[in-house]
Amino acid sequence: MTKFTEILTQQQGPEWLTAKRQQGLDLFTSLEVPTEGVEAWKYTRVDVDFDALRPHPKREAITDKAKLPASVQKRLQSTDAGAFLVLDGPDVVYRTELPAELTAKGVIFTDLKTAVEQHADKVQQYLYSVVPAEVPDDTTIAAPGTTPSKSPDPSEGKFSALAAALWTNGAFVYVPRGVEVELPLGSFRVMSEAGTYTATRTLVVCEDNAQVTFIDEQDSEELPNTYAIGAVELVVKAGARLRYVSIQNWGKGVTHIQRQRGDVERDGTLNSLVVTMGGTLSRTEMQSYLRGQGADSEMLALYFASEDQHFDHYTLQHHAAAHAHSDLLYKGVNSDTSVGVFSGMIKVDLNAQKTDAYQKHRTLMLSSEARNFSVPQLEINANDVRCSHGSTTGPVDQEALFFLRSRGIHKELAEKMLVTAFLEDVLSRVPLQSVVKYIEGIIAEKVGAA
Repeated sequence: MTKFTEILTQQQGPEWLTAKRQQGLDLFTSLEVPTEGVEAWKYTRVDVDFDALRPHPKREAITDKAKLPASVQKRLQSTDAGAFLVLDGPDVVYRTELPAELTAKGVIFTDLKTAVEQHADKVQQYLYSVVPAEVPDDTTIAAPGTTPSKSPDPSEGKFSALAAALWTNGAFVYVPRGVEVELPLGSFRVMSEAGTYTATRTLVVCEDNAQVTFIDEQDSEELPNTYAIGAVELVVKAGARLRYVSIQNWGKGVTHIQRQRGDVERDGTLNSLVVTMGGTLSRTEMQSYLRGQGADSEMLALYFASEDQHFDHYTLQHHAAAHAHSDLLYKGVNSDTSVGVFSGMIKVDLNAQKTDAYQKHRTLMLSSEARNFSVPQLEINANDVRCSHGSTTGPVDQEALFFLRSRGIHKELAEKMLVTAFLEDVLSRVPLQSVVKYIEGIIAEKVGAA
């Protein structure tokens, strides 16, 4: 019996969930750790001793909010979330409940472990449906005029399989047909012990014409040799609107590996924002699968890598139906000896005529020793589409810097202003002012230290 098999046997749950976990573990065992020889991991190497990994210890619930980590307390003071969960490692340590009027309408917001017990029918229907426990077969791509049953993904791999097998908790959101949730819902994930790992899973389901915003935040102190792996499944049914925000601000020493995928049906809209600021190594995969005609995906991201941080973003805009639209804008800053990687693909299936897809990645380099690799790609199998992609990498505009300094602004403040302005066109597209203010604060700290 292997170490992870033993851990899996300790996980409790229904038979269907145990079977899915076993599929994930079987896949994990069969695969090698991705290396530079794998195209999707060409510029990123994760050195991990799986035998040395140990689960993050369990944590008890906290009734006094003042006992939460200082960073979480600070965020809770400024958040406008209608309800939120706080998870320390594998356990929910603090929560607030949904307003009664939303519960009466059938909205569900709880941790995933509780959802498996109390809402088994809904969880079983959707869990692993967007980020599967096994590698999807390319033959599931349907013939022209029909709807594919799955979204094939060339980067399915060892870490995603491990997360599928060993996840301990996460968030579950379910919004019934036609219900609109005005205030955001939120999850704050922290880790508090070095040398451990956590595996989490988030599942958000918006039924037909429903609407919700979910904010997923990760934060910790410095934690050497610590791993955070996970998956996010976003189900957007016909005419629904989902806004998903991920803010990763782990402490130094944390390796973050997470796959986030949205499945968008006819006339559905998925707006996503990925913010990467923390950890020593971060690999985030954000993918949108536009299943139905008229589906719309907006994919935004900001990252600021400093010191020796290594940030890797892998994106996929997969158009499987006609008349769908996607727009990707990723902006990053590299300082010191940091490394930034962007690999983005627009994939258009044979029957996805009238596709309208855009992809733009721009990087600002604050140091001659920093490195950035950008690989925008197109795979077009339809002949009546409008697709474009582009990437630019360059230093701070010296003329703009000179203009500011000639007005009496010292160099450090001038650079801070230019960095903020560079990232502003992403933030200006986010209608969540408390989130924007928080991100601007992190950026200010980063610029000050750069």
